[in-house]
Amino acid sequence: MSEPLRPRRRRSILAILAGLGVIFVLSTGTDQILHASGVYPPWGQPMSDGLFALATAYRIVYGILGCWVTARLAPARPMAHAMALGAIGVVLSLAGLVAAQQQSPALGPLWYSLAIVAISLPCAWAGGRIRIAQMRTRIAS
Repeated sequence: MSEPLRPRRRRSILAILAGLGVIFVLSTGTDQILHASGVYPPWGQPMSDGLFALATAYRIVYGILGCWVTARLAPARPMAHAMALGAIGVVLSLAGLVAAQQQSPALGPLWYSLAIVAISLPCAWAGGRIRIAQMRTRIAS
């Protein structure tokens, strides 16, 4: 039998899952809204590079926000937690890249898939840095 997770480790896992959930819900929710409103074409139809650039832009914002949430909820070492989420983002994005290239161009051009992989760690760093800056400001005041 395995020993139960310690409270701090449990909080670390929950912090990472919460940040991942924020990114997932906001990204897919925005996708749904943009498809439903006609900004994006119907699902399965090709999109222009400009629309994929828009998707990349809001994924950057949501990635930073999700990593900030992880850093905010982390029991200690907020940057390490944010970067852990960034590493998970790299793995998931690489899986998406492979799936997109095997499926169809409707899932996105190669540059988009590569961009999603490339933004994972910088977004994690930015989210962690924002949280650390907030903590320093709070300590200084």
